[in-house]
Amino acid sequence: MRFAIYITLILFFSCNSRQGTIEKTTTVENKFDTIGSVEILDGQLLTLLDSNARIEKLAGGFKWSEGPLWIKDGNYLLFSDIPPNKIMKWSEEKGLVEYLFPAGYTGAEPRGGEPGSNGLILDSSDRLVMCQHGDRRMARMNAPLDSPKADFTTLADGYNGKKLNSPNDAVFHSSGSLYFTDPPYGLVGNMDDPKKELPYQGVFRVRTDGTVDLLYKELSRPNGIAFSRDEKKLYVANSDANKIWMVFDVKEDGGIENGKVFFDASVYPEPGAPDGMKVHSSGTIFATGPGGVMIFSPEAKLLGRINTGDLCSNLAFDTNEDYLYVTSNGNLVRVKMK
Repeated sequence: MRFAIYITLILFFSCNSRQGTIEKTTTVENKFDTIGSVEILDGQLLTLLDSNARIEKLAGGFKWSEGPLWIKDGNYLLFSDIPPNKIMKWSEEKGLVEYLFPAGYTGAEPRGGEPGSNGLILDSSDRLVMCQHGDRRMARMNAPLDSPKADFTTLADGYNGKKLNSPNDAVFHSSGSLYFTDPPYGLVGNMDDPKKELPYQGVFRVRTDGTVDLLYKELSRPNGIAFSRDEKKLYVANSDANKIWMVFDVKEDGGIENGKVFFDASVYPEPGAPDGMKVHSSGTIFATGPGGVMIFSPEAKLLGRINTGDLCSNLAFDTNEDYLYVTSNGNLVRVKMK
């Protein structure tokens, strides 16, 4: 639905000792349609989000949108559209444009499935790093953000001599180490793909010297990944039927231990499984899951939900956390934060 705000400006003026009133009515129309609703389950969330916050649909028509990333220098959002192997760019000023093709698969042989890039992040030098499904690697784009081109450096593409499945989401630690998840979604045959080489779906780390470490391999579909604000905890989503998020203690050497279930959403009947997540500066965890976006306190209390009415894959805040951007199946949406 669209809303119109009617603003009446009363301008007073004086001329030749005569006073008059000019009344001018201006119509300002919101640019975007709205969908869904915000559900507040705990008053603590009201410090971040209003119950009547609008979920704005910014763009649509994508095959499967993923991996949103806000770029401060330029005020725009990048995100993956995985099946067509593209990264898209959206800004308030210019709307939607294609940013990069190919984005995740650079091979010459045609292939189906989900070949494109998935999660997108920036390294400490503001270079674009991406999870590439088709090329089955973590890669860095060898071009400035404002002049993108499909030229990539491999950061990790295997472990113990075996090819990775299809890196899905990633996060950098302040030490410079890169942490990523590796489910099979980018393989054409998924778990049954004949080219699958690893017998598990791992959580990995790439050290600054390029060494790849397997940190955990007991999840069926590790997906979204994020650190707590103090980097003492690592959260990992498992995008399988059991619908759980895990939390691990981060050791001094960067390894992880004491893994346990952070939240079990299997009782929620809505479509959607745990996928991408981001941690707000308050420590609050925003995570895509059943019905849209689920919002947790650091103590694993469900504070509320952003119900988009569709499957959601991932999300990102802008620089000042004024907006939360969500890739919701074929759409890109956003919610105004407080």
